[in-house]
Amino acid sequence: TYATWWIRQAINRAIADQARTIRIPVHMVETINKLTRTARRMQQELGREPSYEEIADAMGPGWDAKKVEETFKIAQEPVSLETPIGDEKDSFYGDFIPDEHMASPVDSAAQSMLSEELEKALGKLSEREAMVLKLRKGLIDGREHTLEEVGAYFGVTRERIRQIENKA
Repeated sequence: TYATWWIRQAINRAIADQARTIRIPVHMVETINKLTRTARRMQQELGREPSYEEIADAMGPGWDAKKVEETFKIAQEPVSLETPIGDEKDSFYGDFIPDEHMASPVDSAAQSMLSEELEKALGKLSEREAMVLKLRKGLIDGREHTLEEVGAYFGVTRERIRQIENKA
């Protein structure tokens, strides 16, 4: 009967709404399903994986390779960072993703060694010369100070600060 189609649609929509970790709208799920069916059918016909261009041609007007690629990307399921990796199950997927906000151990060591060398070099200067360089290059507060600002700090002219900086 006609009710069968309504029941089938309700089941398919419930699956589309509930099946994924990140919800995708029903019309997009239907598009993904159509795209997947087309790609599988073409793979059987061609005996190889079809290109995005070939799939776009088979999908019809309004489809290009970029749209096919983007739709396949939407269809990908997310992977948990807690997914075990390897046979031992003692390391996780998230352990192998670098933290872009933290310096790597190599960079930290290099920065530390550079700071030590810089302190040694500044130690050979007078206290005033070292302070002028630190203020001018932003080594104290991360902000490079102008000749005028450093001159005001020491109570001398900016020309005198420039001379001290050049001498150092």
